[in-house]
Amino acid sequence: MMTRGATRMTRVVMGHMGPRYFSTTVLRNNPGTGVVGGVAAGLLHGFPANPSEKVAVTWVRHFSAMGSRSASTAALNDKQQEKESSDKKVENTATATAAVNGGVGKSVVSYWGVPPSKATKPDGTEWKWNCFRPWETYEADMSIDLTKHHAPVTFLDKFAYWTVKILRFPTDVFFQRRYGCRAMMLETVAAVPGMVGGMLLHCKSLRRFEQSGGWIKALLEEAENERMHLMTFMEVAKPNVYERALVFAVQGVFFNAYFAAYLISPKLAHRIVGYLEEEAVLSYTEFLKELDNGNIENVPAPAIAIDYWRLPKDATLRDVVLVVRADEAHHRDVNHYASDIHYQGQQLKDSPAPLGYH
Repeated sequence: MMTRGATRMTRVVMGHMGPRYFSTTVLRNNPGTGVVGGVAAGLLHGFPANPSEKVAVTWVRHFSAMGSRSASTAALNDKQQEKESSDKKVENTATATAAVNGGVGKSVVSYWGVPPSKATKPDGTEWKWNCFRPWETYEADMSIDLTKHHAPVTFLDKFAYWTVKILRFPTDVFFQRRYGCRAMMLETVAAVPGMVGGMLLHCKSLRRFEQSGGWIKALLEEAENERMHLMTFMEVAKPNVYERALVFAVQGVFFNAYFAAYLISPKLAHRIVGYLEEEAVLSYTEFLKELDNGNIENVPAPAIAIDYWRLPKDATLRDVVLVVRADEAHHRDVNHYASDIHYQGQQLKDSPAPLGYH
C-alpha cells in the first residue's frame, strides 16, 4: 500500500509526464473492449479508480515518437526529390526547344512538358524549317500542260472571266515589270481562296454531319502551297511600306468578297480562282522571259525553296519560277474541276478530291 503522501507525489509527476507516455480513453458501458485498469488508472485518476468507468490505457513508447519524426523526414525528402526531377524535366524541355529554335535566348520553358518535334533530312542533317516538315516536301510535276484555258460560255463563266481581267489591269499598272514584287503580291491574294473554301466546307460538314470527300484537305493544301510561294519570294523581293499597305487593303477586300461569293455560288467562286490561276501562269511566263533576257538577275534559289521543292543545291531563281508556275497550273485545273462539279448539279463530296495534286 502506498502512503497518502507518496500517492500525491506520484500523481503530480504523472500529471507532467503522463501525456507524453500514456493515452487514456474513458469507455462507458462497453464490456466487449479489453480494458486495463488498476494502478495505471489510479495513478492518473487517483485511488481508488471510479468503478463506473473503465479506463483503457495505451502505452506509447518514446521511440514511437522518434519513428514518426523519421517518417515525416522521409516524406519531405521524397517530395524534394520529386520536385528536383520535375525541374530537371522542364530544364531538358527548355534545352531541346532552344536547340530547335536555333540557339540561346529562344528557349521556351513549358509547364506542360510538351517536347518540340525534331526532324532530319534524308542525309541525317538537322532540319531547320519549322514552317514545313520533310514529309511535306515534293518534286513539282513539270509535265503539266500550261496552255489549257476554260472558254467562258455561261453568264457566270463570263462574269468570272471579266472580273479577273479587270482586276489584272491595276496590278499591271502598279507593278509594271517588277515581277519579284508582283509575284509576292499575287501570292498574298492566291493563298486566300483555298483557306476560305476549306473553312466553309469544314463548317458545312459539321452542320450537316457529313464527310467532304477530301475537299477540305485539298483546299487547305492549296492555301498552304500558295503561302509557301509567298515565303519563297519574300527572300527574293523585300516589300516596301506602300506594298505592305496595299497587301492589307487588297487582302481585306478580297477575303470578304470571296467569302460572300462562295456562300452565294461555290461554282462561281471556284471559276474565279481558276481564271486567277490562268493569269498567274501567264505572269510567271513573263517573269521567265525577263530572266532569260537578262533584265532580272538570275540569283541563287533561296534555301527554303531548295528544301521545299527538293531542288538541286545549285538551283537558281529561274528554277524556282518554273516550279511555282507548275503549281499554279495545277491549282488552275483543280478549281475549274471543282466548278464543273457544281455545274453538273453535284456536290464536291460526291467526287474524290485530288489530294496532293500540286
